[in-house]
Amino acid sequence: MSWAALYSQLGGVNKHSTSLGKIWLSVLFIFRITILVVAAEKVWGDEQSDFTCNTQQPGCKNVCYDHYFPVSHIRLWCLQLIFVSTPALLVAMHVVYSKRVDKRTIIENTSSSDDKLKLEDLKKLKNKRLPISGTLWWTYICSIFFRLIFEAGFMYAFYYVYDGFQMPRLVKCEQWPCPNKVDCFISRPTEKTIFTIFMVASSAICMVLNVAELAYLIIKAMLRYSKKRSKHGQSYHVSEHVTLEKALLQNKKNESLCDADSSCNKNV
Repeated sequence: MSWAALYSQLGGVNKHSTSLGKIWLSVLFIFRITILVVAAEKVWGDEQSDFTCNTQQPGCKNVCYDHYFPVSHIRLWCLQLIFVSTPALLVAMHVVYSKRVDKRTIIENTSSSDDKLKLEDLKKLKNKRLPISGTLWWTYICSIFFRLIFEAGFMYAFYYVYDGFQMPRLVKCEQWPCPNKVDCFISRPTEKTIFTIFMVASSAICMVLNVAELAYLIIKAMLRYSKKRSKHGQSYHVSEHVTLEKALLQNKKNESLCDADSSCNKNV
C-alpha cells in the first residue's frame, strides 16, 4: 500500500474543501496514517510469536490467539483508513468531471483565432476553486455522511471484536485442542493499550470534525437559500411597485383623455 499515492489523490480534494475539511485531512495523515506507519507497526510486530501460553499442546497457542485476536489491529486500522478516505475521492471525481465539462465548453465556444484567450481560460479553469454549491454540495455532504458511517462502524467493530479498547495482560483460553483452561500472556499490553486509545481518540476527533463540517455546510446552505429568497422578495416588491405606478399613470392618462373628450363634445 502506498500512502503517498493516497495523499496525492486527496490533495486535490483539499483545495476544494472547507477549512474544517482541511483540518480533518491533516489529522487523518499526521495523527493516524503517520503514527500507524512509523510507530504502531513496530509496536505490534509479529504479534503471534510474542503470544505465549503455559502449555506445550500442539495447536493450542494458535487456536487461543485466533480466538482473542481474530483480526490484526494494524490490518483493521489500515482497512478503516482506506474506507474513511474513499468517500473524499468522490469529491475529487466530481471536481474533475465538472472541470472537464467546462473545458469542453470553453473549447467549443472559443474560435480558433482566439488561441491565446483559450489558453488563458484553460489555465484559469485548472487553478479555479469550485464553490461548494449545487450538485457539488450534495456530493460533499454524501462524502461526509459516509465518512461518519465508516468511522462509527469501525469503532464499534474494534470494541466488539476486542471486547473493549484496553489490551489485557492475561487471557484464559479453554478452546480445543487445549487440554484444560490455559493462561496466555500478551507482550507489551500497556504500550498497545496506549496506541489503541490514541488511535480511537484520533478517530473520535475526525468524527467531531466531520459533524462540525456537516453542520457548517447545512447552515451555510440555509443562509444562502434565505438570502436568495429575500432578494427574490425584494425584486418582486420592486416590480409590483413599478407595475402599480404604471397603472396609476395609465389611469391619469385615461382621465385626461376622458376630460378632453368631454370638453370636445361640449364644443360640438
